Amino acid sequence: MLATLMALRSKLPPLDFRNMIGKGNKDYIKAVQAGMERNYQPMEKVFASVIRKTLRVRERK
Repeated sequence: MLATLMALRSKLPPLDFRNMIGKGNKDYIKAVQAGMERNYQPMEKVFASVIRKTLRVRERK
């Protein structure tokens, strides 16, 4: 919910997290684990993917 709120405050639409199902969920868990070791690059990739998908879906409407 925090990520969605941050997106809305940045003038983005509500984030589309559907790609977090299946393999995306595994990538997210790995990114969380990397973040615990102060390696935030995997989480940046996860959210960049979520934002790209959100914007692509929005453009189709």
